[in-house]
Amino acid sequence: MPPTRTSATCTAPSCGSWRPRTALSSTRAPSSTLRSVMRVATSRGPSSKSPTRRNTASRSATTLSEHPIARRWRAIRAEGGGRERRRAALIPYLTAGYPTPATCIAALRLAEAAGADFVEVGVPFSDPLADGPTIQRSTQAALAQGITVARVLELVGEAQLGIPIVIMTYLNPVLAYGVGRFLADAHAAGASGLLLTDFPAGSDSAVEEAVAASPLALIRLIAPTTSDARLAQAVAGARGFIYFISRLGVTGARPDVPPDLGVQVRRIRAVTSLPVAVGFGISTPAQAAAAARVADGVVVGSALVDALRGGAGEPGAGLNVAERLLRDLAAAVRARGNEVPA
Repeated sequence: MPPTRTSATCTAPSCGSWRPRTALSSTRAPSSTLRSVMRVATSRGPSSKSPTRRNTASRSATTLSEHPIARRWRAIRAEGGGRERRRAALIPYLTAGYPTPATCIAALRLAEAAGADFVEVGVPFSDPLADGPTIQRSTQAALAQGITVARVLELVGEAQLGIPIVIMTYLNPVLAYGVGRFLADAHAAGASGLLLTDFPAGSDSAVEEAVAASPLALIRLIAPTTSDARLAQAVAGARGFIYFISRLGVTGARPDVPPDLGVQVRRIRAVTSLPVAVGFGISTPAQAAAAARVADGVVVGSALVDALRGGAGEPGAGLNVAERLLRDLAAAVRARGNEVPA
């Protein structure tokens, strides 16, 4: 059954206006980077206050070009040294609070240290229709530990990252929390973007207007089944980048990348100047490198969540595996000479 929304339309006064690789032994000794992030992550206890710390990458943007996500894309392109030598962005996904809140914070910091350009933080939800078994297990585990929307935002603030954070969630938790309140608290915590997985363009103008008026960039999801006639409307209101779902179905590892990926990315680029990131089914450095040849960004989620799960019951073991995977993925998307379709 699809999730029941708490409200069909946002009618709260604050809604429409802005207020302020192959197997790796898990017994490998932690790297100096990993030891550092583990020490800091475990030194803080949970906060009972509303999020007040701000991600150093997040600022109220006076123009779109000054938005932290836009600035990061410019830095990535400058690092590439030209179209013929460009690189793609690495965008890991982590479920908030999984496998534990402290390990989640450590993993967020580790992602940045290992070479991630952005990070997606998933809000645990009881009916995650777009997610495969790996991420469903992680969300159930997080919910069992009492991870709420408020606690997700606390974790984002406590991580204190220097790269942009995109919060990925279904619409229902945002409506239940209060759209205006969520946007304000997410920005205060340090988030720079918002990706609503079950929120196609035009489905709720009040919510769209509220997000557009906030400092959070709305990231749009595009499926391979989206027709050419629908594409321009489907990217309407998007800021930051476009997330292309490379395969139909739910999240999870796949054996290879789709052969028509380049064609699909070119279709999207024909209707928007925003960078195009590719996700769903990318789990290995080889797949990341293949996707990076045609896309601007590569999203990896289930493989990373699996890596963290592999260390359950052995402090630091999952982070060891995750660190190796992250570094291999970061190297893969930075490979020079990647093709950029015209």
